[in-house]
Amino acid sequence: MKRWLGVLVALMLVAAACGGSEEAAVSTSDCGPGDTDGDLSFYNWAEYIDPDLIDAFEAEYGISVEYTEYESNEEMLAQVEAGAAVYDLVVPSDYMVDTMIQEDLLVKLNKDAIPNLGNLDDAFTNLPFDEAGDFSVPYQWGTTGIGVNVGAIGEGFDPSWALLFDADVADQYQGRISLLDDPLEAMVAALHYAGYTLEEVIADNNLDAIAEAEAILAEANARVAKYDSVNFGDDLVTGEVDIAHGWSGGFFASFAEADNADELVYIIPKEGGVRWVDNMAIPVTAEHPCSASTMINFILDAENGATLTNWNYYGSPNEASEAFILPEILEDEAIYPSGDALENLEFIPQVGELGLELQDAFTRSKS
Repeated sequence: MKRWLGVLVALMLVAAACGGSEEAAVSTSDCGPGDTDGDLSFYNWAEYIDPDLIDAFEAEYGISVEYTEYESNEEMLAQVEAGAAVYDLVVPSDYMVDTMIQEDLLVKLNKDAIPNLGNLDDAFTNLPFDEAGDFSVPYQWGTTGIGVNVGAIGEGFDPSWALLFDADVADQYQGRISLLDDPLEAMVAALHYAGYTLEEVIADNNLDAIAEAEAILAEANARVAKYDSVNFGDDLVTGEVDIAHGWSGGFFASFAEADNADELVYIIPKEGGVRWVDNMAIPVTAEHPCSASTMINFILDAENGATLTNWNYYGSPNEASEAFILPEILEDEAIYPSGDALENLEFIPQVGELGLELQDAFTRSKS
């Protein structure tokens, strides 16, 4: 799977002003563990689940799964809002969960129908975008960092956002750098390079910090070959760029099939950055909420959760799965960071009214 956040939209301003829904036309209140109420329509990120898991679910519960893929949160949101197609289960990222809750687009979960919730690692409970976990359940997680072709730039580089933003370092790679075409991710990278966290900036309503990050991005713009949230890993493999800003699993998926894999590395910058979470949720337009609840519980099974991670090389929020995850994945600090690297990562908080400020700053920085 390649996690593409897409562009923050003015919807976030609306989301900050609206209240979440306690009731929805669709309800999971009558669902019990293992209940199904029809075939499941599952709308998920591209290449984000082992097909064998779909087959196993169908065989166990005797229903069919219609699996449809999307490539950005905004694409998924637009489809749910339009209602042209009905989906029973979707996988929004952290900030999009918050937006969809505020826009009354998600069904409140019946936790009694999902007993495997107890398998979740405590680190993935009480998350800032859905603190009570009433509307979403973590699916997979990863980090945002930098992919580097060490064959091109050498191995002695400092693992820092300076690779993108320090003129003394990055000027020598002019035209060989790509940045995510994503306001939130780009701004967070610049903020961390400048010594801030997004959580602090939002809490303090720190417009000066946003302006500082904008200036960092604007200065870097002349060095950037492209802004890309889709092909960043492949571009590094083919040599179109030597340094790329992107999501962990997107790089690993590209590296896995690369002839020059031994020259490619993924780093989490020492200044820190984003620890993102993708989540399972049931839209208010769902026709089969019990089947969706059962799929959530199925994914949270210890062995099924491990199968998911062993297939796509993203971190599992499922503590019970660790006994079944391949050792080379658990021991890979790029997938499961620890120590200072983990401490310096932040979950995406509720962006609120600063969402539009962050988007506008990013847009100006590219002009």
